[in-house]
This record gives sequence, C-alpha cells and structure tokens, in this order.
Amino acid sequence: MIDPTAPVLAVTGLARERRMAAGEGVEAVGAGGNPHRLRHLLDARVSAGCRAVVSFGIAGGLDPSLKPGDVVVGTGVVSEDGRRAADLDLSAALLNLLSGSGARVIAADLAGVDTAVLSVEGKTDLRATSGAAAVDMESHVAASFAGRHGVPFAALRVICDPAGQALPAFAAQALTADGEPDIAAVFFAFARGRARLGDLMRLARDSNAAFASLGRCRARLGPGLGIPAAER
Repeated sequence: MIDPTAPVLAVTGLARERRMAAGEGVEAVGAGGNPHRLRHLLDARVSAGCRAVVSFGIAGGLDPSLKPGDVVVGTGVVSEDGRRAADLDLSAALLNLLSGSGARVIAADLAGVDTAVLSVEGKTDLRATSGAAAVDMESHVAASFAGRHGVPFAALRVICDPAGQALPAFAAQALTADGEPDIAAVFFAFARGRARLGDLMRLARDSNAAFASLGRCRARLGPGLGIPAAER
C-alpha cells in the first residue's frame, strides 16, 4: 500500500537540482551525478518511503529540435536494461501544470546512461538506438527503484546542452561527490589546455537557461512537485 501522506521522492544529480526540488511534501536526494553511488544510496532505503518517485533536473538533448530551457516530461526511460514506462497519470499531471510555464514542453522518452555522453556523435547514436529526446544519468536508476517498490514514477528534465553541441571533456569530472561544481577541477582543466574559454562561456550560458527554466517549472509544480496524493 502507498502511504498518501508520504513525500514525493525527487531523484537528482546536481546539488543545485536537489536544493531546487526540495520543499513541502518533497524529499530530495542526489549522488553528485554518479549513478553507481545513487544506486547504493537508494538501495540503502529499507522501504520506498515515498508515494511517488520523480527524476528531476537538467539533461542533454538528443532530439535536434530541442534547445536549452526546453522541458521534457518523460513518457518512459530507455536504458541498457530495456524500457520502463512512466506513470501516465503522473505525467499528465506534470504536463497540465507546466502547460503555461512559457517554456516549450514535450512528452517523450528519456535515455538513462551510466557514463556521460559528451560528443555530438554519441548523442546521435543514442538518439538512433533509443528514440529518446534527452539523456541523463539518474532517470533509469530512479525508474528502477520505483519499479522495485511498486510506486509510480515520473520524470521532468530540462535541456541544457543541445544535441548538436558537444560537452567539454572535463565536464564529466567537474563535480564534487556532493554534486557541487568543482572549481579546482575546472581551473586545472583550463590551465592544462583541456578547456577553452569559449566552451566555458557557452556551457555557463546554456546552464543558466536550463536552470532558469527548471526554476520556473518548480515554482509552478508547488508542494509535492504537483503529484496528486494516492488514494488510501
């Protein structure tokens, strides 16, 4: 039985996503963009302890038509283990609440991966094999956790880096274990010639657009991330 008084569990990667998701009726967790650490964190829970699971944060674009700030409400998550469908009622609730957010909002599958997809070629290949509109490193872990515990799953992801744009190679290592930006790692990459000023400026611009859109979405969702309470 799902406890209708339990919080919604928001599964995030970055510390900024976790802070943004937290609020009334929401328990937010994250593991610094590390899906292996996230699995251990979720596996340590004796019970689900929630009435729904929502993957919440930013994502990389796979659909070439999507731009930074565009919103994807997941219809399912495709990973190497197959496809897990999102809960239709929860997804519909999110779509309804976000319809007037001012951002482009689509319903589409997400791809979940354990290793960051940095290159344009990698994104193109993943789009072809998965059919997904965006990719992140938490949604597949969150969906699997929800499935094991029999609680509904939904996903809300905002595009940061578009399909036609590669991420700098240092980006995968530029986070602390808690999901905060690792300034020292960024400085080291820049000093060693592994990062260019133009790349940093473009990434900052796209991140700002993504988080501004994510913040607007969060404000519209309100308590419990807008997820209706399950009936007793």
